Amino acid sequence: MELLEGRLRVDDLDSFIADLGEIGETHDVTIQAFDARYVAGRRHLERAVALADRATERGENVARDRAVEILLYAAGRRQIDRALEMGVDEGESDVIVLIDGQGDERAARTDLEDRFGLESVSALETVEEVVDVDVDTDVGEDVNVDRDLDTVRSFFEISDVERVATTASLEDLVCERVALLEVEK
Repeated sequence: MELLEGRLRVDDLDSFIADLGEIGETHDVTIQAFDARYVAGRRHLERAVALADRATERGENVARDRAVEILLYAAGRRQIDRALEMGVDEGESDVIVLIDGQGDERAARTDLEDRFGLESVSALETVEEVVDVDVDTDVGEDVNVDRDLDTVRSFFEISDVERVATTASLEDLVCERVALLEVEK
């Protein structure tokens, strides 16, 4: 799995999705773009990919398209229209783009970097680590700095009571929500 990040301006969402699909088909990989504000960390996306693939192998997938199935699991929702909130929308936003598959992930990454000006992410931090970054340090244009805990907690319906009742990290709780999608089918 490869991750890219950056700030994008999407003027035509259908065209953007078609571009991602074209690059994915060319390199035999799945590409899914996420609004960075909703991604709790690398494990969050890794777990979503693993569970989406397992559902497909078992014939229990909701979506015909692997990228959409990954989005459903990442969002922890079975309804596509509700999961789309976690996807990219028209306008300018920070994004995280996932590339995964048996094909040439590196070539797909290069095409995405060239076409959209995205940057590779070697280790996507958890949202909690990003929020704790000292604003006086040199963090450059890191997309993750703009994510916040409240957005993730609200989207995944993680209450303050739940946070106080456990020593689990926010990313752990989000991964739990993703895994619960399997149970709630």
